[in-house]
Amino acid sequence: MIKDYRNYLTIERRMSPNTVASYCHDVEAFLKAVDLAPRAIGPSDIEKYLGKLTEGGLSKRSAARLVSALRNFFDWCVQEGEVKENPCDRVDAPKLGKYLPSVLSVEEVSAILESVDLRKPFGRRDRAILEVLYGCGLRVSEAATLRISHVHLDEGFVDVIGKGDKQRLVPLGDVAADAIRAYLPDRPIPADRSCEDILFLNKFGKPLSRVSIFKLVKEQAMVAGITKEISPHTFRHSFATHLIENGADLRIVQEMLGDESILTTEIYTHIDSTTWHKSVLEHHPRG
Repeated sequence: MIKDYRNYLTIERRMSPNTVASYCHDVEAFLKAVDLAPRAIGPSDIEKYLGKLTEGGLSKRSAARLVSALRNFFDWCVQEGEVKENPCDRVDAPKLGKYLPSVLSVEEVSAILESVDLRKPFGRRDRAILEVLYGCGLRVSEAATLRISHVHLDEGFVDVIGKGDKQRLVPLGDVAADAIRAYLPDRPIPADRSCEDILFLNKFGKPLSRVSIFKLVKEQAMVAGITKEISPHTFRHSFATHLIENGADLRIVQEMLGDESILTTEIYTHIDSTTWHKSVLEHHPRG
């Protein structure tokens, strides 16, 4: 059943590999824990499972994501005729407040970037990765799968394949472009043909994993003396925030980030609807 569900998410829903893996992991863990066939599962079973995880320290955000995964799974079960109704319809997801990710100052970003020792093996690669994460606002999965053929150094942009295989063009600044140029002569020999076009490779000539990039970001922040809890996403959030602070249009930032909803971009940039409202009225021709 999990295999069929995975195929459904991948082929019909066209979800990203990371989302598919996350949904299937959550559903499989739930089914093993309750040890019941889907048709025998009721709202109380889901609530009991959530309660146990919450007592164990599961955050509201993680609990909400779990409910979303289970709701999606049982919607598929209804569609397949495995169950008559979705038990999650009678389960209340945790209420979440507005989430504001950590943001770095321009000085903190510079400190992290400049702390990379370019003399060390893979120093130029690591510097290029960090420059791209911040300079282009890429998601960690987008940076890990970035292709050489999609990086246009002379023209100054990168062709990014984001969530749902959606394509977008993102400007590439001179500093980030120079960092990539400096890295290319040191790039390892690709392990096989499938890796030939992948920009960032590990010492074995294979694509870097998301975990490796997470580790790089955290270790480099420690070297720079940054004590904030950060991740690759922190660079993306900081990129958006700094653009807005310097006067960039919110819609343009949304396009660069590849966010489906401008409400997502609003969260990234600490801007709320009140600010939009005031800005529109201030610049409206009949304000």
